[in-house]
Amino acid sequence: MNADFGVSVKRPTWQTIIMFALGFWLSSSLILDFVIMPGLSAAGMMTQSSFAAAGYSIFWTFNRIELLCAALVLASLLALRGPSNLYRQVRRWSIFLAVLLLAIALIYTYIITPQMSALALQLNVLEPTTGMPAGMLQMHEGYWVLEAIKLAAGTTLLGWCYGDLRKLA
Repeated sequence: MNADFGVSVKRPTWQTIIMFALGFWLSSSLILDFVIMPGLSAAGMMTQSSFAAAGYSIFWTFNRIELLCAALVLASLLALRGPSNLYRQVRRWSIFLAVLLLAIALIYTYIITPQMSALALQLNVLEPTTGMPAGMLQMHEGYWVLEAIKLAAGTTLLGWCYGDLRKLA
């Protein structure tokens, strides 16, 4: 009689973790960029004096979620070993793209969001809000360039992980 008393713990599939984190992150970015913010803008949020505080609180929370997702993607790619074709074939590019995604999340969190909020902050309460501050257009352009790079890098990583997962199945 042969008994196997070894504990067989099923390791999480790193590609699945990466795909979940990227899918959640990219879809929530698209919802924020194309549903929530345009809806708030159409409702007249930019003309309110509390616009900077509300925008900062929304993006403060979302930027921390982005940092967590970027760190999870990078850590998962670094932990990916063994039978993965992704790790062998496109290791350097996938890690480069994950570091790029983390850098973009850091730029959003510690540079763009605080500067945009500072530009929009109305310090003179007696003066009416006249619209978008002077430097805000350049900040928005920088945000959209980084957002396009983030979406391109994220979908590329997502495609590589999905293709690799299909090959292993």
